Amino acid sequence: MAKPTAQQRLKKQAQRSEDNGRFYTPEDVKQLDYERELGFPGEYPFTRGVYPTMYRGRLWTMRQYAGFGTAEETNRRFRYLVSQGQTGLSVAFDLPTQMGYDSDHPLASGEVGRAGVAVPSIEDMKRLFADIPIEKVSTSMTINSPATILLAMYLALAQEQGVPPEQIAGTAQNDILKEYIARKTYIFPPEFSMRLATDLILYAAEHLPRWNPISISGYHMREAGATAAQELAFTLADGIAYVEAVRARGMEVDRFAPQLSFFFACDQDFFEEIAKFRAARRLWARIMRRRFAARRPDSWKLRFHTQTSGASLTAQQPLNNVIRVALQALAAVLGGTQSLHTNSYDEALALPTEQAVLLALRTQQIIAEESGAADCVDPLGGCYYLEKLTEQLEAEALEYIEKIAELGGMPRAIEQGYVQREIEESAYRQQREVESGERIIVGVNAFTSGDGRPARIAQVDPEVHQHQIERLERLRATRDRSRWQQSLDRLASAAQGEENLMPYILSAVKARATVGEICDIFRAEFGEYRELTGLG
Repeated sequence: MAKPTAQQRLKKQAQRSEDNGRFYTPEDVKQLDYERELGFPGEYPFTRGVYPTMYRGRLWTMRQYAGFGTAEETNRRFRYLVSQGQTGLSVAFDLPTQMGYDSDHPLASGEVGRAGVAVPSIEDMKRLFADIPIEKVSTSMTINSPATILLAMYLALAQEQGVPPEQIAGTAQNDILKEYIARKTYIFPPEFSMRLATDLILYAAEHLPRWNPISISGYHMREAGATAAQELAFTLADGIAYVEAVRARGMEVDRFAPQLSFFFACDQDFFEEIAKFRAARRLWARIMRRRFAARRPDSWKLRFHTQTSGASLTAQQPLNNVIRVALQALAAVLGGTQSLHTNSYDEALALPTEQAVLLALRTQQIIAEESGAADCVDPLGGCYYLEKLTEQLEAEALEYIEKIAELGGMPRAIEQGYVQREIEESAYRQQREVESGERIIVGVNAFTSGDGRPARIAQVDPEVHQHQIERLERLRATRDRSRWQQSLDRLASAAQGEENLMPYILSAVKARATVGEICDIFRAEFGEYRELTGLG
C-alpha cells in the first residue's frame, strides 16, 4: 500500500480536528485570498492594521479613564497620570452631569462626584483642566446625551486660553444609540437625540479637524452580556445608522467619515478578541467602500479605542484582576488598537486608588517597552487559528447586520427590542455557564481559597455635594443675567427649527448657562424618553 502523502495526512488530520477545534492547519484557511482578505498593513481592507508601521512608528495612546469628586481632585489625578507617562486624558463625568442635571438638582442627591467628576458649568471645566495645556494633549470625554454641551464648554475654555479650534484634539463619545440598548443614560427621545449627535458630527467636520465627534461604542453592549460577534455587529450597525443620518442632512460621506471613531471592549478570550478587532476593520472598510461609496482611504479606516473588561473584574481575590487586565491589554495591542485604557484591579470594590491606577498604566508601558509586542506589525497575521476565527466572527456579524437591515435599520431594531433581547439572552446564557461551572472564573466558582483584598479602597469626600451647590449659587449670582437669558432664548428658538444647535449651545455656555439649564430647554421642547418594558 502506498504511503500517504504529506498533503493527504494534513487533510486527514484536519478532518479529525474539525469537530472539536483541537488545532488548525492550512486546510482551514485554504479559501483565504491574501490580497482580498488580508493585504498589507495600512492598505484596504486594513485587516492587518490601519497604518503601515503601526506601533513601530507611534505607540497607541495610553488613555486612562479618570474622574471623581470635584474638578480639582480629578485635575490632580490627571496631572499625576501625565507625570507618570500617560499620553492622553479621558474624563469620567458623574451621573448627574451625564443625565443633564446640575449638582443642586434634587435627583442629583447622593450621586454628585461619585461615579465621575461633577462638571455642571464652564467654571468646573476650567478647574478640571487647570495647568494642563489642552493644545498639547488629546482629551476623550465619556458623555452622550449632553455631549454637545460638554464639548462646547471645552471649546469655550480653549478660546479663553487663546487656543484655536483647529488645534483641539480628542473624542466625545456622543453615541446615543447604545444608550437605548445597554447603558441607559439617555435623556431625550431618539429622534432629537440623533439630531444632537449628528449636529456634533457636522460641526466637527466644519470646524474641528482633529476632533473625533463620536466614538461608536460596543463596549457597553459587551459589558451588558453581548458576545464578541454581537458586539462587533451591533457596533457597526450603529455606525451605519450614524453615517446614514449625517448623509441625510446633506453632507458627503468623505467629508465626515475620517473623523468617526469606535470603542470596543477587550474581554477574556484572548484570540477571539484579537480576531474581533481584525474582523471589525475588514467589515467597516467594505461597508464604507461598497455601501456608502466612500472614495478616500481614510474614510474606510476603522480607528478604535479599547478598554479592558470591567465586567470581568472580580471583588473576590481582586489581585487576580491584574493578570486579567494584562492579558486583555496585550490582546488589544495585538489586535491593533489606537488607544487603550487598562482597568484598575480594585474597580470591582470601589473607585480605583492612585496605586491601582498607576499599576494599570504600568501594565501598558511594560507591554509597550518590554514585551516585544510593538516591534512587529500584526505579528499574529497568518496564524491558522486566528484567521479562521476572524472569518467566523465576520460571517456571524454579517448575519446580524443583515437581520437589522431587514428590520429597517438600527433605530427600528432598537425600537422593536430586537438588539436588547439578543444581549439579554446572551447574558443569561453566560450567567448560567458560570453558575453551572461550565465557565470557570478563578476565585469565584473555582480556586476560591484566599481573598487578597487591598488594604484600602478609595472614598469620595461626602462634602463634595455641598461644595458643588455653593459653587452653583455663586455662578448664578455673579453671571450677566441678561446675556445668559438671551442665549437660552436663542437656543430655545433654534431648537424649534432645523439649524445646527452647536453654535447656540456654545454661546450659552460662554454666558455661563449650566448643563441642567440647557437640558431643561430641550426637555421642555422635546420631553424625556421613557423605556417601554415587557418588549417581546
